Amino acid sequence: METPRIAPLAPPYSGEIAETPEKMMASRGEPLKLFRTLDHHPRLLKRFSVLGGGLLRGGLVEPAEREIVIHRTCARCRSEYEWGVHLAVFARSLEFSEDLIAATVTAGADDPVWGERQGLLIRLADELHETATISGGLWEALERHWEPPQLIELIITAGFYHLVSYVTNALGIELEDYGARFPAGE
Repeated sequence: METPRIAPLAPPYSGEIAETPEKMMASRGEPLKLFRTLDHHPRLLKRFSVLGGGLLRGGLVEPAEREIVIHRTCARCRSEYEWGVHLAVFARSLEFSEDLIAATVTAGADDPVWGERQGLLIRLADELHETATISGGLWEALERHWEPPQLIELIITAGFYHLVSYVTNALGIELEDYGARFPAGE
């Protein structure tokens, strides 16, 4: 999409962005275009940011594992915007290898780039994306590695980033300048 369907708001900001701008910035710069677009509906942005912030700050899932689920979910939904922001802001600080980063877009769950737990997370994101559920066999494997509250969080994380992907794709939100791009050919 060449231009966004709804233009992001420009300063001066209102709503959630004006109240808590540090929560709305992925870097030290301007609030994300995603948030500036959602700020057309400030009440909804506030609720959106509460759930998103809860998943990103203080969750029960290790940040690297959370990011694998987010990256895979966004890649499967073809949300280059959100995949690229999370890569620039979170994955780089977690020191993900270039092979692992590319694999979130290109590799299957059995690829040797993944450790056992990472492969299960890829399967989780893929099954939820493809079937909106988790097979019995995968569930049994997941239960061996994560506690029930963490499993709930993983499922909600995948669901929330489907929502984010729908919003970024359907509204045609322009890519952030610093956001990463999908691997060449994707």
